[in-house]
Parts: sequence; C-alpha cells; structure tokens
Amino acid sequence: LVYAGVGNTNNNSTPTNRRQYNNMSGTKRNADSNGCNGTEKDAPPPTKKMSDGGNATTSDAATNEQSSKKNDSLTSKDYYFDSYSHHGIHEEMLKDQVRTRTYQLAILNNKHLFEGKIILDVGCGTGILSMFAVQAGAAHVYGVDCSGIIESAKRIVKDNGMEDKITLIKGKIEEIDLPVKEVDIIVSEWMGYFLLYESMLNTVLHARDKWLKPGGVIFPDKAVMYISALEDEQMKFERIDFWENVYGFNMSVLKEAALKEPVVDIVDPKHIVTSADHILNIDLNTCTEKDLSFSSPFRIQAERSDYVHAFVAYFECAFTNIHKPLGFSTSPQSKYTHWKQTIFYLSEPMTVCEGEEITGTITCKPNVGNVRDLDIELDVKFDGSRSKVDTHIEYRLR
Repeated sequence: LVYAGVGNTNNNSTPTNRRQYNNMSGTKRNADSNGCNGTEKDAPPPTKKMSDGGNATTSDAATNEQSSKKNDSLTSKDYYFDSYSHHGIHEEMLKDQVRTRTYQLAILNNKHLFEGKIILDVGCGTGILSMFAVQAGAAHVYGVDCSGIIESAKRIVKDNGMEDKITLIKGKIEEIDLPVKEVDIIVSEWMGYFLLYESMLNTVLHARDKWLKPGGVIFPDKAVMYISALEDEQMKFERIDFWENVYGFNMSVLKEAALKEPVVDIVDPKHIVTSADHILNIDLNTCTEKDLSFSSPFRIQAERSDYVHAFVAYFECAFTNIHKPLGFSTSPQSKYTHWKQTIFYLSEPMTVCEGEEITGTITCKPNVGNVRDLDIELDVKFDGSRSKVDTHIEYRLR
C-alpha cells in the first residue's frame, strides 16, 4: 500500500500545538447520519442591543428571551446543519493535504475507472471530490449534502465551468431521489474522529445499497483502526488532574467528567510506549450498519519501561480497488491530519516494564440519545511486576 504524501514522520511540522486541545479551542468536526458533515459549536449567547440609555429595549429583551428558550431546547443534532454551512471547517479539511491529496491522486490516477461513468459524491461539501471526478472524465456527478455549504458549492462548480457535468442536490441521502437508477462509483470523505464519530458511514452504506451498481467501486473502500498506549503525564495533569486544585478550590467533580471524554489531539510519537493492535477492520463493499458497533479484544506489548497514562486510537484508510492501491494513516508516526488522534485517559497510571503485555477489550456503539456521538468502553487488565490493573472505564465521544 502506497501512502500518499504521508510517510513516517516525526510530526515536526504539525501545525497545531498539543496544548491546544481541539475540543477546547472551539472547533469539532461531526456529521449527522444523513450524508452531511459539520462542526459542533456551543450556541452563542443572545446579544443584547443597547438603547441610548444603555439598557436593552423591551422588544430586544423579548427577542433574546425567545432565542434563549430556543437555544436551551436545542441539542447538538439541531446545530448540525448550520455548523457545516460555515466555510471554516471546509478550509481546515481542504488544507489537510494528506486527506485531499490522497483523494486527488486516487481519482486522477485512475481515469480508466471514471471515464464515461456516473458518480455519486456523498456529503459533497464544497464539491472538491466531484470536480476531481469530472477532471478524471466522469460523464456526470451527483453531489449530495444537506448543509448550506451546497449553495456555495453550486457557485464553485459554475465558476470552474463544470455545471453541465455536476448536479448538486441539497437533502438527506436517505430521503432524496437521484435522476438515475444506479451509479458506477461512490466517493465520500466520511471519516470522523475515532474513524466512526459522526455516524456518516451509515449514510454511505445506505447509498451503496440503494444506488451502487453490481461491481461498482467505493472510494475509499477499506479502513482499519488501531490502539496503543502512551506516557502522557504532563497533559493528563493539565487536562484531568488540574481539577483537583483550581486556585485552591477542589473541583474534582469536573475531573470525573473530563476523564470520561476522550481528547482529540496530536500525540508525540516519542510518547508511545507499546506496540499497536488493530481493533476494527471495515470493508465498505460488504460491511453493514451492525458492523459499526463493535467489541474487540486487544493485546499490546510494552516496548520500553515507562508509565502508561492513556490509550490512543488512530486509523488508516485505503483505496484498494484501483490500479495501484493508495492510502493514508492518522497514526502519531505519520504526517499531520485534521483527524489527529483520539486519547483515552486512565484514572491512574500503570507502571510497565519492557516486554510486559497489556490486554483488554474496547467496545463502541452509537449513543442512544444522539447517534452521532459514540459510547466507548475500555476494559483493561495488566498483571505486571510493578503494578496490577483490572479496570473498566466508560467514555463518550461528542
């Protein structure tokens, strides 16, 4: 498998400082199970317009009260459509050269698959993958997205002279009808944090079952997720243990909450303590929605004597149904991507010696209240010479 522009690097050129936790800096990528991607932001507080006397007017106050009540009743699902309408998240993804360049190479280097074919772009966003497909010779591309960004995408397509080749449809994949009965290829950038966050893969599978012709191709078609362990004392202290003493006050109740929320951040490869084990293999040609809820055992071995403060998960994606298989990795050893890595902190560190094994099981399923969120459980067992652990921790990625 060729990794496009990835290679094994030491992350020297990563554009984000590890201290800038993604879910603390205000941007979080997510998508609903309807073929759309999005960022998740807290609803902004109502802004009071001030009269000359410096007080909010009665009408403004009423408006603000109604807005406040509306915001209070909304969930992260409700913010989905508006959030992905903003150009900022698309800028972040387009500037992710590993992501975008891999798709570009996979499409343009396989024109024999695209020439004269009908393409479906699931969650098309700005239309970049649709335009790559036209460059590769596609007869026509149907791009589907349910966020407001599709209005900008229509202008982008027109400005690049491709309006006769690309039809953009605003709506949910599960609810729309295409002007054609089947498509030859489905392209989609469906991956989220921890690979499955966003539940967008369900939408791709729905499109596959409804429109992909027998023998059709999905871009990409394979994904594998891995887990390993890391030493992360400093960041655990700053993010988790911080709550034990906040300006002299005990806020440990928030430590419990922080511990249950995985952190999406960049991991320095030098902090990796163990080998890695795969915990999920996905073949988009054959998998079903049930396969996306999983429970997988893992066994990893300490490669040096150190402390383990957390587990880290990352994934690889591949285009294998092409002339020369191509893929990319989000591992700590690979070039930066906007997916970074997903970190699961332990309440107490483990003391491991080189050669000792950590075993466990990781379980993942969509949250019942919000299927875009993930409920993840870790069962960890370790019987080392200097510490012993048998613990169960529940997390929620949201």
